[in-house]
Amino acid sequence: MTTGSTRTAGYRMARAAGRYLTRPVGTIRAIATDAPHVVLTYDDGPDPKGTPLVLEALARFGATATFFVLVGRARRHPDLLAELIAAGHEVALHGLDHVRLTGVPVPEVLRRTQAGRAELEDLTGTPVRWFRAPYGALLLPHWRAVRRAGLMPVVWGATPGDWRHVSEETMARDALAGSRPGAIVLAHDGHAGPDDGVDDGPPPPIDRGLLATMMLSGLDEQGLVGRSLSDALCQGTAARWAWFVR
Repeated sequence: MTTGSTRTAGYRMARAAGRYLTRPVGTIRAIATDAPHVVLTYDDGPDPKGTPLVLEALARFGATATFFVLVGRARRHPDLLAELIAAGHEVALHGLDHVRLTGVPVPEVLRRTQAGRAELEDLTGTPVRWFRAPYGALLLPHWRAVRRAGLMPVVWGATPGDWRHVSEETMARDALAGSRPGAIVLAHDGHAGPDDGVDDGPPPPIDRGLLATMMLSGLDEQGLVGRSLSDALCQGTAARWAWFVR
């Protein structure tokens, strides 16, 4: 074995060991599965412009997805929330708003997460199991607060990076480059703004329906299909390891 091969093997062993050792504080980052399933997740909705376009694309390809919603938007658009559920998709919590939680006191993170979960369950009539922090930002104390609220943090692997001002073709290509069985893909059906407690600038001029169609078509060409997190877990297990981001 060459020196380079030895280093690569050592890196893989260290990474596997790190995943195992950090499992007690692990965040779901992928699904271990033999099924041709890619987990599709959408953040920052529901949005009256983007969400219907994404739903249309998902329906055309027989795909399901997990929508990490902002409670403030869910209050404003309960009809879209009901449409998600009726179409067989999964609703998960992204937050009361889009404020970065690592700047929020831990007891307040617990309160906000518990309140957000309870309200979403009241609005949808379905259990809420998953949580994705705004910007993926959680430190260990915040992770513990989310777990105390009864939710499991979820992050991602592949993404179209659909907050950028680039073409839908470029975004779809970037998402597909990281898509393989068990991968969790992060996309957006909305764009968080001042009404969501943040100012991340104007939304990029994206046709979110076109982007979803390109991603789903590309998955189909690879023999893969989009599934919600819960659907994918029916034929796989959660791969968890530490993810802490300020």
